[in-house]
Amino acid sequence: MADAEPVPVSGAEQLEQLRFLHRVARLATTAQTWDELLETVVDETRDALHADVSSLYLLDRDGAYLTLAATNGLDRFQIGRARVPFGEGVTGRVAKSRLPIVVENIEQDPRFLWVRGIDQRRFISSMLSVPLAWNDQTVGVLNIQTERRRVFTETDVAQLGAIADLLAGIVEKGRQQQEAEIRAEELKAIDEARAELIAMVTHELRTPLAVVRAYTDLLAEEPPLDGRYSRDPARREQRASWHDGTIGQIERLDRLVDSILASVRVVPDHPAEVEPTDVARLVEEVVAGLTPILGRHDVGVRSGVRLYALADPPRLRQILEHLIENAVKYAPPGTQIRVDWGMAEGTVRIGVEDEGPGIPPEWRERIFEPYARRDTHTARGSGIGLYAAKRLGESMGGHLWCEPAPHHGARFVIALPAAAAV
Repeated sequence: MADAEPVPVSGAEQLEQLRFLHRVARLATTAQTWDELLETVVDETRDALHADVSSLYLLDRDGAYLTLAATNGLDRFQIGRARVPFGEGVTGRVAKSRLPIVVENIEQDPRFLWVRGIDQRRFISSMLSVPLAWNDQTVGVLNIQTERRRVFTETDVAQLGAIADLLAGIVEKGRQQQEAEIRAEELKAIDEARAELIAMVTHELRTPLAVVRAYTDLLAEEPPLDGRYSRDPARREQRASWHDGTIGQIERLDRLVDSILASVRVVPDHPAEVEPTDVARLVEEVVAGLTPILGRHDVGVRSGVRLYALADPPRLRQILEHLIENAVKYAPPGTQIRVDWGMAEGTVRIGVEDEGPGIPPEWRERIFEPYARRDTHTARGSGIGLYAAKRLGESMGGHLWCEPAPHHGARFVIALPAAAAV
């Protein structure tokens, strides 16, 4: 083994070290990718300290191990694979204590830990290891190693420590950004899979709906009177009413399928066709269409000044259907559901209010998230209705929110630009 070789530092070298720190900071902040950033760190560190190997280990998020993140002298295959237990070996001890360690002779230092896959004992003699810390948290450890024996000076320790201090924040923020990008990609993949599944299911609903409609039309067929009078006109009118009601519900299911499909699309297929819409008339039509499911509730429509909102009538109809259905689902039988509207700050605000259990403050935003369900003893939701309603409202410049009802229960309000008030 060769004798130790101290490396003197001249004034010129100190100036070069300052230039190096500036260069590393510039290169690190302009790196295009995470891998390029780490390669810059280890390459510049090795050259600045006149070492043979430089390696960067990052502390895993669970704090149990440090994983090799970059190296320019060890087996690159081990990047992302080689792991050092926190608190063990030189690297693990530095991470735990957040103090630098100098090893002049690796062969004689019991703290040195052989890592499976990286047989450093064969060609490494001396080692300097410093911690990377950011906001009082250990980020990782930066090591330099030499093939020949070397006495690392206080200047060497200070210089590598300065590099570590400079890089800790850059590396941690880059790591957080990389993790955020990975999570975003994973969420995007989940969203795409979910959208594909929903699109397939809703597409499959089209055929049975068409068949049900065809059978409904067949059942409703009546022989022509050809100038004769019906022997039971009341029954004939009742059957026609049942037919119209059934067709209305089939059309509503068709709109619901469209609503579900629209809710999973990032961008709607076509923009909303906004026009002045008579709020009173639309509310009356929606309530009349939902009569079959409103039988166990007292529905009160507080009509006032006739208002016109700038809205896409089919989309506003779907929103009101979702809100009234939600009230029916969560409000106990025998209680009242109230629908009202009014003007406020240049908008027409339509409210749907119930006497159910209400919505806790922490849930008033979450209930509009896709597939968020708040199950109660009275009902279980699917988690799509309110999300679809909010998306439909936003698609035509509206805003939907939830607030406590004046006495008890929940109140949902859809606000739309006002067209006119007469």
